[in-house]
Amino acid sequence: MNHVLFYCRPGFEKECAGEVQDKANALELFGFPRVKSNTGYVLFEFYQQGDADTFIQKQPYSELIFARQMMAVNPLLENLPSDDRISPILDAVVDFPRCGDLRVETPDTNEAKELLKFCRKFTVPLRQAMRGKGILYNKDNPKKPVLHLCFIAPGCCYVGYSYSHNNSQFFMGIPRLKFPADAPSRSTLKLEEAFHVFIPREEWDERLASGMWGVDLGACPGGWTYQLVKRSMFVHAIDNGQMAQSLMDTGQVKHHEVDGFKFEPPRKNVTWIVCDMVEKPARVAHLMGDWLIKAWAKEAIFNLKLPMKGRYDEVLQDIENLKLYLIQNGVKFKLQAKHLYHDREEITVHIQRLDNRSPH
Repeated sequence: MNHVLFYCRPGFEKECAGEVQDKANALELFGFPRVKSNTGYVLFEFYQQGDADTFIQKQPYSELIFARQMMAVNPLLENLPSDDRISPILDAVVDFPRCGDLRVETPDTNEAKELLKFCRKFTVPLRQAMRGKGILYNKDNPKKPVLHLCFIAPGCCYVGYSYSHNNSQFFMGIPRLKFPADAPSRSTLKLEEAFHVFIPREEWDERLASGMWGVDLGACPGGWTYQLVKRSMFVHAIDNGQMAQSLMDTGQVKHHEVDGFKFEPPRKNVTWIVCDMVEKPARVAHLMGDWLIKAWAKEAIFNLKLPMKGRYDEVLQDIENLKLYLIQNGVKFKLQAKHLYHDREEITVHIQRLDNRSPH
């Protein structure tokens, strides 16, 4: 097996391919990406058999920014007979590890998503057949590999697997979130998705606890503030615009009509700094570095708006500069960055300070 399939946002195949190429080279696993614009996926072909499995084990999924999922796959299965699609698929998985889950998916394009109804129906008989052959465990097992089918057209799919400790836990790599009717803007889903992706669910009670203080830079009308308020936090909302009255009525929000680049928290009791300002990404990254270096906050989630051209290079440069800034100032940290489903021309970055000492 020498192919790895990556899901990504349609229109970002080039960025995903560039990133995977860099990661593969760093692991000394050599190959090349096959890219078609607006397909919602990238296929990376390694020169050596077996390198696909090595890559999906050695490359941390959490360190990929533009990929929503990664799986080792066999070559494309085409023209599956409509009277028996299952037999060719069973033949294709004989060398796979035994899996604990089955996901029959499509890329995130309008054309491919028309196949989702079929995928849901097909999952039931396929699961039964695979359990009968011992390819799947008789019961779902979240610790075992995940078997993926990715239908890119009718009767046309990639068959592969991912490792449950090193993949996206979500179907199609997309958390299913519902827009809250009382939220002031759809941007609220960006921060909710970031919590799902960056913070393990078992740590929510500790790290997203009621009574904490947060700061929201560029807050109006309050989409991100809403996520903190509904977790019973208190928020300094920083923006010259108007905040939603429903948030102000909670008594949990203090609205400061000042420049987000000049605000300093009145007390040093802030846990979360969140920021979705429309600003140059390098400037926002540096500001977030300042907050963490000064220990004004313990964790940060912020968006970096991407330029029209050179998006991957801009992301790499901004993140490397930020890491270097934190290291030079003696801050221990954990950084993750992801092009989330609810992001558009931006990526979302999460940084957690790993020490609670005061700054120099």
